[in-house]
Amino acid sequence: MDEIKHKLIKAEAIAIQLFDEVENRGLIEPGKTELELNEEIHELAQELFGIEKHWHKRIVRSGENTLYPYKENPPNRVIESDDILFFDFGPIIQKWEADLGRTYVLGNNEKKLKLKNDIEKAWLETKNWFLAHSEMRACDLYHYAVGKANECGWEFGGEISGHLVGEFPHEKLESGNNGLYIHPLNNLDLFAPDENGNARHWILELHFIDVSEKIGGFYEQLLV
Repeated sequence: MDEIKHKLIKAEAIAIQLFDEVENRGLIEPGKTELELNEEIHELAQELFGIEKHWHKRIVRSGENTLYPYKENPPNRVIESDDILFFDFGPIIQKWEADLGRTYVLGNNEKKLKLKNDIEKAWLETKNWFLAHSEMRACDLYHYAVGKANECGWEFGGEISGHLVGEFPHEKLESGNNGLYIHPLNNLDLFAPDENGNARHWILELHFIDVSEKIGGFYEQLLV
């Protein structure tokens, strides 16, 4: 395993512990706003792991707000007793970026639970499909991810299905620079090294939605 990959995996493992602890402490509960839960997670990250910085905005979205992609900023919403919600956090851990997204369901709504389960399964299947190759254009991985959403009966909610990740700050992610994203217009081979000959590392993110039901799910993790 190359050193960069090892450090990214270690950073991600801490982010996974953080999300697990949020669940274990029962912080995901109705009656609080998305911003209140967001701040509680931020404080817990500082308390447990000394995490003070995040390389992108921290997201907690619930209910109909789960339809919105990353770049949008929907109004703050109170979490309800039967909600679906997701987190998207990018903590910086010992100068290395993690990027983790997870979906949660309060209550027993079958469609919301199906969405949560479908997106987790689709993420794993997409990762395995990618890792079975030694060459792959970013646009092909994007279209495969869209096909996975459709296969499960959902729409794909994102303009991208992932992006570059690395030591903070990595190559700046910016609108129009499709070469740094798993984007339908990016023909870059995801296995190709960067300009210095180092392996690049990618985050795979899936956002499945149902506009009529006003629900969405999100799952994001390092593509290794």
